[in-house]
Amino acid sequence: MSNILTGCCGGARAGHELKAAAQISKQSIQSLFTEQSAFLDQFFQTLDFEETAKFCQKVLDCKGTTLFTGIGKSSYIAKKVCQTLVSTGTRAIHLAPVDALHGDIGNVNEGDIVVLFSKSGTTEELVNLVPYAKAKGGFLVAATANKESQLAKLCDMHVTIPAPGELQPFEKGSSSVGTSESRVSPPVTYTALQMMFGDTCAVYIMQARGLTQDEYAMNHPAGRIGKRLVLRVQDVMRKIESLPTVSPEEKGLEVLVKMAGDTKGCGCLLVVDKDMTLLGTFSDGDLRRATVAKGAEVSNLLVKDLMNYNKAFPRCCEAEQMAYEAQMSMNLNGKMVDYLPVISGDGKKTLFGLITIESLSEAGM
Repeated sequence: MSNILTGCCGGARAGHELKAAAQISKQSIQSLFTEQSAFLDQFFQTLDFEETAKFCQKVLDCKGTTLFTGIGKSSYIAKKVCQTLVSTGTRAIHLAPVDALHGDIGNVNEGDIVVLFSKSGTTEELVNLVPYAKAKGGFLVAATANKESQLAKLCDMHVTIPAPGELQPFEKGSSSVGTSESRVSPPVTYTALQMMFGDTCAVYIMQARGLTQDEYAMNHPAGRIGKRLVLRVQDVMRKIESLPTVSPEEKGLEVLVKMAGDTKGCGCLLVVDKDMTLLGTFSDGDLRRATVAKGAEVSNLLVKDLMNYNKAFPRCCEAEQMAYEAQMSMNLNGKMVDYLPVISGDGKKTLFGLITIESLSEAGM
C-alpha cells in the first residue's frame, strides 16, 4: 500500500512539475483577451434592444415578485442578477428548479415573473419546471441564446442573450468526446455575457424607477456605501456617560493621573462646566506643549490654563450630522485629528458625546 501511495504521489508531483514548467506568453494571453473582446463586440452588434426593452418593461411593471432560475453556472448568474435587482428595491428571489419541483414552487404566485436562464434553451430541469410555474400563475420569460429553442417556445416571452462564441481552452484534436463547441468548452464567455446582460438591465430599471443614492443606500445598510449615506454621528458616537470629563478647576497633577488611566481610548479629556458645556479638551499634545513652555509648573496649573494649549477651540460636530461628513472634517487642509467632540447645535456647546477614528472604524466607515 505504501508503495502504491508513493507511486501515486510521485506521479502527481511529476505532473505538477510538468505544468509548472509551462511558460506564460504575453502574446498568447493578449490574443485570448483580443478574442474575448471580439465576442463582446459581436454580442453588442447582435443584441435585440427592442426585445430587451420589452423584458425590462415587464420586470418594471411587475406587481408581484420576479424569480430567477437556472442550472449550473446559469444558476449562479440567476442569483447574482436577482441580488442586484433586490438592491434596487425590486422584489426578486432566486428559485432553484430542482427544489421548485419539491415544494419551492410555492414561491410562485399569480402575477409573478419567472426568468429562466439557459444558453441552449433545452435544459431539462427548466423545461420540466415550465408547466408547474404556469399552473401557479407565473409569467415565464426564457433568456436563452436560441429563440427557436424548446424553452423559448414554451415560455410566454423570450429574450435573446446572443452567444457569439466561446474561448477554447483545449488544443484542436485534444479530445475524443466530440467536436461541437458546446461539448468541449466551458461557458466562460457566455456566463460573462449573461451577467453583463442581467446587471445592465438592472441598472436600467434603477434609472427608470428614479432610484436615488439614498434609497440605494437604505438597501445596503451593512455596506460602506450604505453606512456613509445613512449613519449619523449619534449612531456611532460614544455616549457622554462613557467619556472622561474633567472640571476646569482641577489641578494639573490630578489631570495627569486621570490621563494615565481614564481617557478610555478617547485620546483626550473633555473639559466641561457644571452644565456640561464643552470648554475644551486636554490631550497628550496639550500636555507636551505646556510642559515645554511651563516645565515643572504644569503640575500646579489648573486645567483651564492647560486645555487647548496654544491651539484653537477643538473641532466639533453635531449629533444630527452625517457620520461620513464628520469623518471628512477630521482631516482639514492636511491637519488630522483623532477625535471630534459632539455638541449641541443651539450654540450652547452642550457636550453629547465623542466620535473617534476608532469608533468610526468599528462602525465600518
